[in-house]
Amino acid sequence: MFSTTTWRRTTVWLHVLTSVGWAALAASLAVLQVLGGDPAARPAALLGAHHLDAVLLAPLAVGSALTGTVLAAATPYGFFHHRWVATKFGITLAQLYLGIGVISTRLDAAHADPTGSPPPELLPLTLLMVAAIAFQAWLSVAKPWGRTRWSAGRPRPVTGPRWMFAAASAAVVVDLVAGFLLGHPAPVASVVVLIAVLLGRPRGQVRPRRRAAPTSPAT
Repeated sequence: MFSTTTWRRTTVWLHVLTSVGWAALAASLAVLQVLGGDPAARPAALLGAHHLDAVLLAPLAVGSALTGTVLAAATPYGFFHHRWVATKFGITLAQLYLGIGVISTRLDAAHADPTGSPPPELLPLTLLMVAAIAFQAWLSVAKPWGRTRWSAGRPRPVTGPRWMFAAASAAVVVDLVAGFLLGHPAPVASVVVLIAVLLGRPRGQVRPRRRAAPTSPAT
């Protein structure tokens, strides 16, 4: 129904939308944690933070990571041909581990025992997450530092087929709706699409070498 260009632009739009939502919700978690410093407001604040983290933040984070990975895998940018893309990719992997393995775990523990004080490292880690997303946004706009050494002599990435972008766009919506209905993240569609895209990633074309300009004959 839609062209590859239209689906690619939709994927870019969803990447921006989910990234902004991820940053906004991470900032909201930080505000709720500050509010939780008041013992009287702590149970409600931790309940709200836990609910936002499970229902919205996690699906948006996965959606941002999925769309960003697809845009790297299925476009000429690639993963390691540009320094800013490689940096974003590395930060995203660290963010997923930090968000799922550290922040969510500690937030769940604080929510389970609202009478106790939240872990002291929870707020700094949440603020670090917000700062990392903001830095990634700057990288996307500035595109600094040029190409990596990896790109020299390596096959040049090509644009993938339309189904990759369409599947990524659909997976974001499906997982977001599933999170609402289930009350917890269930990124099944994103995982399936990610595996399919990485396995079906098109092979690149060898980048032609630039020939030196001919010199004028001596007179």
